Amino acid sequence: MNIAILPGDGIGPEIMSEAVKVLKALGESFEFEIAPVGGAAYDAVGHPLPESTLKLAKEADAILFGAVGDWKYDKLARELRSEQAILGLRKHLTLFANFRPAILYLELAGASSLKPEIVSGLDILIIRELNGDIYFGQPRGVRTLDGGEKQGFDTMHYSESEVRRIAHVAFQAAMKRDGKLTSVDKANVLETSQFWRDIMIDVAKEYPNVELSHMYVDNAAMQLVKAPKSFDVIVTGNMFGDILSDEAAMLTGSIGMLPSASLDKDSKGLYEPSHGSAPDIAGKGVANPLAMILSVAMMLRFSLNLPEQAARVETAVKKVLAQGLRTADIQTKDGRLVGTKEMGDAVLASL
Repeated sequence: MNIAILPGDGIGPEIMSEAVKVLKALGESFEFEIAPVGGAAYDAVGHPLPESTLKLAKEADAILFGAVGDWKYDKLARELRSEQAILGLRKHLTLFANFRPAILYLELAGASSLKPEIVSGLDILIIRELNGDIYFGQPRGVRTLDGGEKQGFDTMHYSESEVRRIAHVAFQAAMKRDGKLTSVDKANVLETSQFWRDIMIDVAKEYPNVELSHMYVDNAAMQLVKAPKSFDVIVTGNMFGDILSDEAAMLTGSIGMLPSASLDKDSKGLYEPSHGSAPDIAGKGVANPLAMILSVAMMLRFSLNLPEQAARVETAVKKVLAQGLRTADIQTKDGRLVGTKEMGDAVLASL
C-alpha cells in the first residue's frame, strides 16, 4: 500500500513524524514517499503544489497531509500562497466529500469551552462538500465600477450533480449512524442554497429511513453551542462547512483532536488534521499530534480497508487520554502535560 506523505509547513512535519511512527508499528506492508507541499514546496521549487507532488498524490493509494501556511507567504500572489496546495489537491483529485467527526472523549469534557453536561457524549459527523461553492466559483476578482470605485466579487454556485453526489454520501453515512441528517443552508437569502435544499429533498425520497431536516446556517451555528448533541450528521456546502466544522472542533476541547478525510467517489482520500499549521508554535515540540494520528485511523478505515487496524489506533488514543496525558491545548487540571513526541510515544506504547 503506497502512502504519499506531505508534511507541509509549520507543525506539519512534527505531527507527521508521530503519525508515520504509528503506521510503521502496525506491521502492515506500507510504502511511504515524502514530497514537499505548501510553503515548503514554494521555497524549494517556486510553487505550492509542484507537478511531482501532484503526480505522487494521484498514484498513491492514500495521502497523509500535515498542514500548510505561514504568515511569510501571505504577500505572495494568491495562486502561489501555501493554501493553494490543498485546494489544488482537492480539485485535481476530485476529493469532494470531507468527513469531519467531532467526538468528545470522556476524559476531555473539562477541556471543552462548554459545560460538561452540554457536551458529554458528543458525537457529530460533519460532511462538507469540497469542490464547489464560492471557493471555486468564477468569475471572481477586483474590478472598477463606473465612477471609479473598486469592487471585490466572488461567485457562489453549485451544479446539480455536485449536490446530488454529496447528498448521497451524507444519507448513506446517516444510515450507518442514528438515521438523522441535518442539511445546513441559507435558503431564505441565497438562490444557491434554495437550489441545494430542493435537491436534498428530492434525494431524500431514496432514503425513507433517514430523517432529513433543514437549518439555516446562522441557526446551526447557534445550536452547535446551545444543544450540540441534537445533531447526528450535518451536510453542508463548502464555505458553511469550513466555518461550522471549526466551531464544532472547540466543543471537543481542541481542534487539535479533530481528524478529517477528503474522499473521491471511490473512497481514495486525503487525510489531514482539521487544524492549521500553527507557525507560532512550530519547532517547539508542543503541538498535539492526536488529530494527525486519528487521521491515520480514518485512512486505514476508508481508503485502505483495514478497519481492525483503525480501531487499534483509536483505542490506543483513548488509552493515552485515560492515562491523563495532555498536550497544552487539551490540558485539564488533573492531566500531565506532555509534548508532541512524548504523546506520540505514548500512543505507540499503547499499540
